[in-house]
Amino acid sequence: MRRLRSLTRRQAILAAGACVLCAAVAAAALTGNVTVALTLLAVFFTILFGGLLLIARRISGLARAQRRQQNDVRAVLDQTQRRLLGAMEDLLLHSGDRHRELTGALAGQMRTHTRDIEAIVQLFQRVTPRAPMPPTPAPAELLELLHLIRTRKPRLAVELGSGMSTVWLAYAMEQVGGRLVSLHHEPDAAEPVRAAVATHALVPVAEVRAAPLRPVPVGERTFPWYDLEALADLHDVDLLVIAGPPGTTSPDARFPAMALLEERLADAAAVFVADERDVLGRWLETTEGLTREGEALLSYRRVVRQLSRSQ
Repeated sequence: MRRLRSLTRRQAILAAGACVLCAAVAAAALTGNVTVALTLLAVFFTILFGGLLLIARRISGLARAQRRQQNDVRAVLDQTQRRLLGAMEDLLLHSGDRHRELTGALAGQMRTHTRDIEAIVQLFQRVTPRAPMPPTPAPAELLELLHLIRTRKPRLAVELGSGMSTVWLAYAMEQVGGRLVSLHHEPDAAEPVRAAVATHALVPVAEVRAAPLRPVPVGERTFPWYDLEALADLHDVDLLVIAGPPGTTSPDARFPAMALLEERLADAAAVFVADERDVLGRWLETTEGLTREGEALLSYRRVVRQLSRSQ
């Protein structure tokens, strides 16, 4: 009964028709109408054969649809596999390149750290501080500058842009019997440097001056630069250390230095540029007597032209 209830309407009609046809064949046979019985039986088998053909055709259609679905699924799988393989290859290539980049960057940082550690060790071998030293920025560059002071023995050094490196420069100038004047464009920021100089008992050697930035004309342009009043009493500067003003104050912030301070340099002087060295080429072109000794070091010799006798 459950199976009968589960039949669809079309299946129930077909089953009922088959039963009626079978009953008609049986009735004809029992009543002696053999011809009618055979005819009905032939109709039954014809309908049965047609139904079988229809079922076979339906099964064949389902098989073709299944094959198409399988082909579609296989094509999707193949395409997905190719994409995954391509993505994996790209990932491996990129990861390899990234690994090489990271390895190179780490190696470069290790070399830089090693160089800085070696420079710090050599700095403390050259200087015996009287108090704890402040953090040391760019120790390799600072070591080069202290070596320059030790070999050139400047009597007067001017530092544009004071900082905690000023304490190291003051110690070096003390060792050679010289004097250091350091400028800072912010009075509040100059005070900690001045206090550090005092803590290390370097006041007789080093002076930290506040020199706010003022509009200063150089050629056809005007630059924000140190107040020239802070430099009014300085002459015969043997060493000029240029570490300011900061590049954030204006484009070409360091450019005015040579034009404004050339007359205050000694006849033979050294110019050390701590960073932002883009202006070196223009200085060499515009400043007579200026030559390059190294990546950060310039040498200045004043050119004196004698007047001819006819004049």
